[in-house]
Amino acid sequence: MRHLEKKRVCIFAAGTGNPYFTTDTAAALRASEMACEAIFMGKQVDGIYDSDPKTNSAAKRFDDISYDEVLRSNLKVMDASAIALCRDNKMPLIVFSLDEPGGFGGIVNGEGTYTRVHA
Repeated sequence: MRHLEKKRVCIFAAGTGNPYFTTDTAAALRASEMACEAIFMGKQVDGIYDSDPKTNSAAKRFDDISYDEVLRSNLKVMDASAIALCRDNKMPLIVFSLDEPGGFGGIVNGEGTYTRVHA
């Protein structure tokens, strides 16, 4: 993961205004349109797991995973349309906890716990 060269972060907050499209899809669409380097998705857990870590203490967290594996395993990090849009546009997705020590700045600098989704 590269460090911020110009120290700019864009935060988009909105949907598409179209029925059947989630805010996940809006994020993937806007990031692709703006030629962003990655999508950072803050969640209540510190990455993507093979099952819900809140209900399964044996859930396995992925450090890295491909878009195809997320879709094949039906992992519920984003809706399938958003994952496919990220995959098709080669948009890296970083999933991290909103409560991560060091916060967003640490994650941007490659520190802390997160899952990177890639092609």
